[in-house]
Amino acid sequence: MLPHIRTKIRLFSFGKIIPWLNRQEFSESAALAVIAILVGITSGIGVWLFKQLFNVIYRYAFEGIDTPLGLLHRKENALRFFQDLANWAGFDRIGTALGSMGNWMIFLIPAIGGLIIGLISHFLIGKERYVGIAGIMESVALGGGRLPYRKIPTKTVAAALSIGSGASVGPADPSVQIGAYLGSMFGQLLRLSDERIRALVASGAAGGIAAAFNAPIAGIFFALEIIIGELSVNAFGIVTLASVISSVFTQAISGHQPAFRIPAYAFNSVWELPLYFGLGVLSGLSAAFYIRLHHFTRGIFDKWNAARWLKPVVAGIAVGFVGMHLPQVFGIGYVTIENILAGKPLTVTLLLSLALSRLVLTPICISSGFHGGVFAPALFSGASLGGAYGLVANQVFPSLNISPPAFAMVGMAAVLAGTIHAPITSFILLFEMTHDYRIILPLIAAVNVSLFLSWHLQHDSVYTLGLTRKGIRLHRGRDVDVLETITVKEVMETEFVTLRESDTLAVATDLLNRKRQHGLPVLNDDGELSGIITVQDIDRAQENDSDIVRIVGEVCTRELLFAYPDETIGVALRRIGVRNVGQLPVVARENQRRLVGLLRNADIARAYDLAVTRRAATRQRMYY
Repeated sequence: MLPHIRTKIRLFSFGKIIPWLNRQEFSESAALAVIAILVGITSGIGVWLFKQLFNVIYRYAFEGIDTPLGLLHRKENALRFFQDLANWAGFDRIGTALGSMGNWMIFLIPAIGGLIIGLISHFLIGKERYVGIAGIMESVALGGGRLPYRKIPTKTVAAALSIGSGASVGPADPSVQIGAYLGSMFGQLLRLSDERIRALVASGAAGGIAAAFNAPIAGIFFALEIIIGELSVNAFGIVTLASVISSVFTQAISGHQPAFRIPAYAFNSVWELPLYFGLGVLSGLSAAFYIRLHHFTRGIFDKWNAARWLKPVVAGIAVGFVGMHLPQVFGIGYVTIENILAGKPLTVTLLLSLALSRLVLTPICISSGFHGGVFAPALFSGASLGGAYGLVANQVFPSLNISPPAFAMVGMAAVLAGTIHAPITSFILLFEMTHDYRIILPLIAAVNVSLFLSWHLQHDSVYTLGLTRKGIRLHRGRDVDVLETITVKEVMETEFVTLRESDTLAVATDLLNRKRQHGLPVLNDDGELSGIITVQDIDRAQENDSDIVRIVGEVCTRELLFAYPDETIGVALRRIGVRNVGQLPVVARENQRRLVGLLRNADIARAYDLAVTRRAATRQRMYY
């Protein structure tokens, strides 16, 4: 049993909770569990309030506008919200002008929303260091997870206005930000270490996804795959706890129903499988196009020397113009997704138009300054693309009795996986959103093909793209470039145990167990490095010849990867990744048989912390 570290939590003030915590002494694990529960509850509450806000705004302006005919009949609601808002604020002339615009001006609704959001961003939010989910990833990797949590109410309102005014953005990314910022807030107020704050940020992000989609398991893997960058055992417990608590709250308030209600359909024939591979190819191409368009539009808006508040106005006009012809592009589009999954009569032309419109409009909206995410647009485009593909396939191969909604369902996960480069999250999210596990084989095929193709066409995901533009390259949640500033010599272990070639496997097993090591270096009679022996080497030898007494020199691994003391940690890390080994022997450059140290994963983590500290100190000196 691990010893419990007694810690006392001290805070300034936090309502009635913190004074109580100040009088308590918790073990480290118990304290983190309590905080994770608080993060999960507050994340669920925050996301629920966010949903209510953007739904109220959207319904007031656009309810019933899902077809061109509905658009014509319901235009009178479109400007009413902004007209009433202007009158309430005392701007009667503006309200009168809005009222006189007439029904044909509905396409200006996103532009007016963009104006309000631009003004909020300029005057209330200001310049941000950490923007969106990419900013959360950067903060976790380089900033100790310390996010400016005081801005989250304003950013949440801006995101709700973005969705409510019809911008082509989704609610998932703002939901993640709500949870992540709350996790960071608790960590900072409680004065926890950077490592604990990072874990709480990931916990909040998991809670955000769990509340947004009623998908706690997807929330867990999103936090581990995207926010932390690896399947961290240390963070898994509190991430799971926060995600489950957030989901329980959401289900208690909103019910247990899945995000999408779909009819029964299944994977009917093995001959359909090649068609799903084809869908994976189309999804991968679409995802790569989506990511590159984000890069392209971001560059255009960054270079455009216009006022910050003007940029979302221009994007809003573009959305409004397209929405006059395709009103399904307004808002998050979940109703359209459900119609596609339900097999409602939609033409191939319409579905392809919807997919392309979302793929183009979402990068424009986000790059211009609208607040929102890429999750829902990716799901929307995937459903539209998959539905169109299924309709065509059904016409070409009528004997297969193809179900187009099944292709739409798979397309959602395939485009999402290719966009965010998180296959496990995409698998599980689809299952939890639909409660349908019957087409897992086509899903695996399409998602893997999409991810493979998207990754080769566009190495960055839609999230890491923004970080790459800033010169930050993350690998397993760490900036690999910052590791180029630390040498192996600075962090390698110089005190270590070794084995001789003549030692028996029993001696090796005993030493590995006592030192709790996975592998140890092996020296020959001259004291030179000759190999590495691991637990797997010993197990294989004993399975083959269990009755024979064997020595280390007979079974150790002779073909070694090694590092030099003057190499950077970045170089050594890439070498470790070749075979995914847990350690590298460090040898003298002039004599590769002379062992001078060992470099383990724990040393790389220590090097990363050292490099980040140095970078922060350098930036502090430059700033002042």
